[in-house]
Amino acid sequence: MYVVRPVDRADIGALEAMAAVSIPGLHTLPRTREAIVAAVERSIASFAAHVDIPSEESYQFVLEDLHSREVVGTAAIHASAGSNGTYFAFRNDVIQQVSRDLNISHSVHALTLCSELTACSHLSGFYIRHRETAGQEAALLSRARLLYAMLAPHRFGDRFFVPLAGVTDANGQSAFWNALGRKFFKMDFLEAERVIDGARNRTLIVELMPHYPVYVPLLPEDAQAVLGQIHPSGQLAFKLLTQEGFEADEYIDIFDGGPILQAHKNSLRSFCGSQLRQVENAGRAAGTEELVTYAVASTELNFRAVIAACPPVETAQAICLPRDAQQALGVSAGDTVTCVRI
Repeated sequence: MYVVRPVDRADIGALEAMAAVSIPGLHTLPRTREAIVAAVERSIASFAAHVDIPSEESYQFVLEDLHSREVVGTAAIHASAGSNGTYFAFRNDVIQQVSRDLNISHSVHALTLCSELTACSHLSGFYIRHRETAGQEAALLSRARLLYAMLAPHRFGDRFFVPLAGVTDANGQSAFWNALGRKFFKMDFLEAERVIDGARNRTLIVELMPHYPVYVPLLPEDAQAVLGQIHPSGQLAFKLLTQEGFEADEYIDIFDGGPILQAHKNSLRSFCGSQLRQVENAGRAAGTEELVTYAVASTELNFRAVIAACPPVETAQAICLPRDAQQALGVSAGDTVTCVRI
């Protein structure tokens, strides 16, 4: 059985081990011990904070294998993107060009640097070991962040977005970056990512990136070809997020050209499809109903999330949870939990 819970200081070693693994396409996971410790401390402080409106809080979760007691995944959600500055992205624009003298009118695809995603809640840092063979625990890790947001709506905005890694080659280089960002930063893609630590809210971005529309047809063909495309390592995250209710919108990442998925909370399954139910011991269930798989979460103050196979709860007043699921969640019969179908 797996459980998703808030990160703790005892997890730092496991997070260091994850960071030591080459993870193509993932630039938002802290790599150095100093960065990992800072992220963990920030998360612990965020969970403990009394929040009226979303601000600089950042919540990191880990996926723990309860059988081996190993931490095998992590994911984060930031209350407000760009809380330490302005969050920058490229907006896909269509510019109308008109020449009355030539009687010509046509549309041109352009990219415009913008800050419109600032203050939206931002999902990042999704990593799970052995993602090629990962099962429902991957869906649990991805969704748990949103279940926490549903349980604590005052901590987050009404809109959420997720930048997915764009296409890079075998050497970790981005054709999109080489065609655009490199001309202004004067450094290669991986070096630029290290300089800004995967962030998109640094002042140097607006200082160096072009403030005028960039005409896509003027970019090299290889850069145009990867625009809005997902790195192969991001396919699992894309599948889970689209099942949740996220959609590709009008924004792309300013570094690698990857798509940015967006959603209003009311279109996300964790918000609109979740239900509160009282816990009942599994042995008390009557009948032989077919079991349904749910992601089940405890409370905001003692957040835990697990996967459990139970009789359908849609028309029931209670959820029949096995004892191991109750123990992992820290609940017992009579307590209230939140559940949503996986």
